[in-house]
Amino acid sequence: MPERETEDPETAEMSEVEADADEVAPAKAKAKPKATKRAALNAKPSDPLDVPLFDSAGERQGEVRLPKVIFAEKVNTPVMHQAFVRQTNNGRQGTASTKTRATVSGGGAKPYRQKGTGRARHGSIREPSMKGGAVVFGPHPRSYAQRMPKQMRRLALRSALSQKATEGRVRVIDGFAIEEPRTSVAVGLMDAIGFDDTTLVVLPAPNFVVSRSFENLPGIKIILARNLNIRDLFTHTYLLLAKDCLELIEENFSRPERPKAGRGDQDDHDDHGDQEPQ
Repeated sequence: MPERETEDPETAEMSEVEADADEVAPAKAKAKPKATKRAALNAKPSDPLDVPLFDSAGERQGEVRLPKVIFAEKVNTPVMHQAFVRQTNNGRQGTASTKTRATVSGGGAKPYRQKGTGRARHGSIREPSMKGGAVVFGPHPRSYAQRMPKQMRRLALRSALSQKATEGRVRVIDGFAIEEPRTSVAVGLMDAIGFDDTTLVVLPAPNFVVSRSFENLPGIKIILARNLNIRDLFTHTYLLLAKDCLELIEENFSRPERPKAGRGDQDDHDDHGDQEPQ
């Protein structure tokens, strides 16, 4: 009888590994388009002012142009730092309080005689070195509030918004078509847009349904366009703007127009020149 050919163990093991690799390959191929889509959404645009525009279902509808007067500001880091420190300090209550020797109870008599005890000399139990005594240079109620000119605050906000646009962290949505509060709808919208980190959602006006849908999501905060502040921009990675917010932001935070020098004098001269001679 002809001898039966035996299969090499190493060859059999290699064939099993190749078969497993062929089974795993389709799974990786399925996961690749999602990662590619997220990378394409997070890619920095050629022009920072041209940002992706999405509809209420999270489908991309092209690009929209951001206002140049807001999102093309030269980044001023010192002013942004000053505005951030001011906002955090203004949020402090300043109610910490400690007692001095004048306010702590007790201490009317000398606790023990001056000599003969082998201990240190003390004249009152209210001394800071005694247990339950006073606190030296401790905190007392005070105000931590800081003042900052309005134009500097607006400059800091424009700088932060411009930095977000330069980093490619700004998205614009046409609207929120949410009929009733649903957290699952908000989760699906965030995944469709491609957000993978903390997000600041900016609305033009209060919307109870949208707020209730997003408030249970960790790392996402709802804020009105007129209430934009430097702290929220610093503590959130992405910025999702409703399309109607662009005009409100431009109206509220743009640089004020200053009259040209000498214009008033020229108008006065023209008025005098129009007078008829007597």
